[in-house]
Amino acid sequence: MTDIMVIKLLREALLITLVVAAPILGVGMFVGLIVSIIQTTTSIQEQTLTFVPKIIAIFLAIIFFGPWMIHMLVNYTVNLFMLIEKIGVG
Repeated sequence: MTDIMVIKLLREALLITLVVAAPILGVGMFVGLIVSIIQTTTSIQEQTLTFVPKIIAIFLAIIFFGPWMIHMLVNYTVNLFMLIEKIGVG
């Protein structure tokens, strides 16, 4: 295994991690922004008010994006195992 192959594998792992985490992080950020705007306009400055909507939104995002996330991770893992098999044989 060459240095270039290791760098490629690490780059691909980081990219898959970012792509899989992006929808959940985006939903959490969007809900936090909306709740912050509502808090600002109504002058309600309760710190714990943002947690419940974020938790619910992130839970729904995991349910909605979960199959896609699992599919991406399984494909990456299968490709990684196939690469390990190629390295072991040759």
